Amino acid sequence: MTSDETTIPAVGVRGLDEVFEAIEEANQSPQPWTGFEHGVLGAYRWAAGAQPGAPVTAAAPLGAAGGPCRAQLLAECQAAAVRVSEPLRDDADYALGAYQALAWLCGHQEQRPRPA
Repeated sequence: MTSDETTIPAVGVRGLDEVFEAIEEANQSPQPWTGFEHGVLGAYRWAAGAQPGAPVTAAAPLGAAGGPCRAQLLAECQAAAVRVSEPLRDDADYALGAYQALAWLCGHQEQRPRPA
């Protein structure tokens, strides 16, 4: 790397700028927000280091820059998938939003979840 090149911080496989763009888009959706939208926004905020507790497990981020490390993002994505699959959960929409946002951050899907 030359001195002219800069490294853009990443959150999972996404650039931090993409994550902030996703947060901004989610914040602009009309209120009242659905459980899905709260889950998406909670996942993005935690991943960017702006929320202290993970959206599903409430775990604190372990990453060096205030956000979670890649392994923790993957673990939280898996926890959200389990929560979605549990029958009769009151928070299934929230868990689905968190799962889709985390799956996008981890590179498991290319389509960024959009507010309804």
